[in-house]
Amino acid sequence: MITNLKPYPEMKNSSVLWLGDVPEHWEVLPNRAVFTEVKERDHPDANMLSVTIKQGVIRQRILLEDSSKKDSSKKDSSNQDKSAYKLVRPGDIAYNKMRAWQGAVGVSEYEGIVSPAYVVQRPRNGVAPRYFHYLLRTPVFAKEAERWSYGITSDMWSLRPEHFKMIYSCIPPLPEQASIVRFLDYTDRRIRKYIRAKQKLIKLLEGQKQTIIHRAVTRGLDPFVSTKHSGIPWLGEIPQHWEVRRVKQVTQILRGKFTHRPRNDPSLYDGQYPFIQTGAVAQAAKFITGYKQTLNEQGLEVSKLFPNGTLVMTIAANIGDVAILTFEACFPDSIVGFIPSAKVDRDYLYFVFLCMKQELLREAPVNTQGNLNVERIGAMSMPFPSIEEQQIIVQHAESESDSFNIIIMRLEREIGLLREYQTRLIADVATGKMDVREAAARLPEELEETDSLDGIDSNSETDEDSLGDPKGTPEEV
Repeated sequence: MITNLKPYPEMKNSSVLWLGDVPEHWEVLPNRAVFTEVKERDHPDANMLSVTIKQGVIRQRILLEDSSKKDSSKKDSSNQDKSAYKLVRPGDIAYNKMRAWQGAVGVSEYEGIVSPAYVVQRPRNGVAPRYFHYLLRTPVFAKEAERWSYGITSDMWSLRPEHFKMIYSCIPPLPEQASIVRFLDYTDRRIRKYIRAKQKLIKLLEGQKQTIIHRAVTRGLDPFVSTKHSGIPWLGEIPQHWEVRRVKQVTQILRGKFTHRPRNDPSLYDGQYPFIQTGAVAQAAKFITGYKQTLNEQGLEVSKLFPNGTLVMTIAANIGDVAILTFEACFPDSIVGFIPSAKVDRDYLYFVFLCMKQELLREAPVNTQGNLNVERIGAMSMPFPSIEEQQIIVQHAESESDSFNIIIMRLEREIGLLREYQTRLIADVATGKMDVREAAARLPEELEETDSLDGIDSNSETDEDSLGDPKGTPEEV
């Protein structure tokens, strides 16, 4: 069905760069003729809403629940005075004026409130709000929003309401808007279904890979080996000839630091020393091979330089993530480094830490920061066979990981292609490059699905999904 779509028979020049040619019978109007800005306030007890880049307008509790899984320091704004917050009604378009150029815009299905820093636009009669949900979330509109945004740097760019009103949009007849929405909603559900299936398979494969690695690291490769109890609850039985050692007995532990405040002081940067932030460790597959920031001599004085080959671990935010450094680099105090002794294979230690992820999370103090204490890490016990057996286990774990990773990477590429296809399809249909009226009329009736596009893939939600005013409240940040 989708492959048989055709262009409209008659097109015209819209005279609007971001729209290009549009169907002859479509209108092209400034947004001031399509929307009315609303500033309803004094609803402090209404539910908080968030405007995200990936999903548009969602309930804030969903965003907070997702964020809390990654960063325990994320909190809501329940104690703040919300009398000045703006009311959003179902069908309203809301956007984060500082992130509209990144796609933080969408139609709301809920009634709730958003920060005063956000903009709420109410469609006039003759407009299907969900049609504009698709149109205003296309990459071409994001570029137009960027062109109309003002600010000294990209972090300060703002699409003000008076400039939003000056942007021109294409307006199909109302029945045609309904057909476009019906078609795009249908394809969205189908694509989400395909993506969820692939995400479930990835999750299953990741679990199987972790099980194989855990078995090798904690029990060795001989299924008939005699065992003994390790005395460690998370570890259980280990081979009779293995030892149990504390981390501090077999490694030198380095603590990152960054004692200067504020951390964004420009006088500390742009030098010869790579500076690795916490997120880079979480994002590394295994090795850290690049960097985005550098420190100068002044920055080096307030930080800590780790040697090439150091095994590093995050002790804040994404607690317990590990990676191996492939060059000398500085790290903040949210990172610790491990230099193994001669009796410990570094890659074996890497795999052991992977298996200890949940135990590391349990060791983290329960507080607003959730930081993992360095002394606690050093006191934790680990299984240690001979160095020769460690190296054999590493070869086995690497081989098994590679086999699973090949399949996982292929599935991730397929998910990426599906998302690219969906983005292109939405842009073509919403701006009138493809005619879907007949296709929409032939679609079967379906029950609405409520799952989000990234509801299963925990790695797909990145920080940009919840970007907002850096000085704002959680629904912005």
